[in-house]
Amino acid sequence: MKENILHIKNMVCDRCLMSVENTLREQNLNYITINLGRVELENQLSPSQFQDLKDALATNGFEIVSKRTNKIITEIKSLVIKMVYNHKDFQNKKLSEVLSEELNYDYSHLTSLFSKEEGQSIQSFQNKIKVERIKELLEYDELNISEIAYKMDFGSAAYLSTFFKKETGLNPSQYKTRLFDRKPLDDI
Repeated sequence: MKENILHIKNMVCDRCLMSVENTLREQNLNYITINLGRVELENQLSPSQFQDLKDALATNGFEIVSKRTNKIITEIKSLVIKMVYNHKDFQNKKLSEVLSEELNYDYSHLTSLFSKEEGQSIQSFQNKIKVERIKELLEYDELNISEIAYKMDFGSAAYLSTFFKKETGLNPSQYKTRLFDRKPLDDI
């Protein structure tokens, strides 16, 4: 992997992107791109710049990932989150296809690595992210179940309800009346 690319753990939302961008600016570090879990810098960092950036990111709950396996896991998680939140960007491709194309590894290798390191399958992780996204949409109370099902690419409201109940033990209406706590995505 390139020396000017950093993989950053716990980047899970747009606010995380802004926070990392602000940290880079504060450290006077120029970057080419910032994506969930990944920053491409214009130049390679000196050891002191690396340590300063590592410390600054840590104060905001981020961690620079240095082990190759952890970098791949971080990229998988970032892509899964991106697919759940921005699924239209992936033109209805399957998760396995997107991960293989984006990471240049066979999906069987990625799923084996992920399961070994995380203690859950990539599909299980994706389902947990979907559940948290559905909870978020239910709490906003701007869309009904059918609209959420459409937005999340479920075939129907019934399919979304079945999925949600299987994952949480509650159907969406029960969740909505009780509004149980949601999990931060970086804790999944």
